[in-house]
Amino acid sequence: MIIVLKEATAKQTMQTLKNHFEGTTDVFTHNNRIALNKVKPEQLTDEEKAGAEEIIMNHPAAVQGSREFHPEDTVIKLRHTTIGGDTGLTMMSGPCSVESEEHVKAMASVAKEGGATVLRGGAFKPRTSPYTFQGLGVDGLKYLREAADEQGMDMITEVMDEEHLDVVLEYTDVLQIGARNMQNFSLLKAVGKVDKPVLLKRGMSASIDDLLNAAEYIAAGGNHQIILSERGIRSFDSKYTRNLFDVSAMPVLKKLTHYPLIADPSHAEGHWDLVTPMALSAVAAGADGIVVEIHDNPEKALSDGPQALKPDTYLEMTRKAFALADTLQELNMGKEAVING
Repeated sequence: MIIVLKEATAKQTMQTLKNHFEGTTDVFTHNNRIALNKVKPEQLTDEEKAGAEEIIMNHPAAVQGSREFHPEDTVIKLRHTTIGGDTGLTMMSGPCSVESEEHVKAMASVAKEGGATVLRGGAFKPRTSPYTFQGLGVDGLKYLREAADEQGMDMITEVMDEEHLDVVLEYTDVLQIGARNMQNFSLLKAVGKVDKPVLLKRGMSASIDDLLNAAEYIAAGGNHQIILSERGIRSFDSKYTRNLFDVSAMPVLKKLTHYPLIADPSHAEGHWDLVTPMALSAVAAGADGIVVEIHDNPEKALSDGPQALKPDTYLEMTRKAFALADTLQELNMGKEAVING
């Protein structure tokens, strides 16, 4: 149950409801709204009912991530980046894996030139085969942090398990939960207890509700700095693309949830020449940002070379993406002006 409280008595009614239900059920609050798990209207007192503007019973299980509970957009603020709301397009880019100190610094310079404010790169890499490159570990974290700081950028990297959480927290600005870990519930609970943004990628076989419920595990722990990422789902036509880039999921997610949405066309497509058109489609579909992989010599990349953009291609992609985002923002502003007279 979500109760929208009357503004004049919201503070008083909120405290009354907390006193009534805390300790017996889950209680979540946001501004003048309170969510009570497994509570029915008949359990409310007359005083509590009188303080309600609206009682919402038909809401999703992932209540904290829902628009019914949290109507306005969540905005994530980092040192160099603001993600979500009407703050413009966020670009995150860098190599798939941190291969060396020199290389990640070179790619950070390219990323920044293209307008990225967040440097991405993997130090601990979950790979399909146990015999492929698994990342540089702590050294990779150090190199990525140094490269980001030199360019005045924020940093995002993947945390694979609880064992590495503390050390990753020492270096990164944003924790990434990869597609393979989207339903690693013990890891989700662990990152739910930290005070650092989490980018949660949709699993390869996950529905939209699966993704939202995975995010709810993080929110239930008290961490509401959540960013969702669409990165493609498994399909039958894998001959031409790595995954199916579910562009239609983006406007659906923007309608259902207040969390920012970052699109990952690199992992969705798996082929560099498909990344730009899919990045542009994501911007048109309402994504708050793009995360892409770049490499100056993808043929020799230690991981995911075929999907990495070379510097010139990356710079052309970002030019188009930012131009499209600006155009859409201008059109929306014009539409609002007409509506408002």
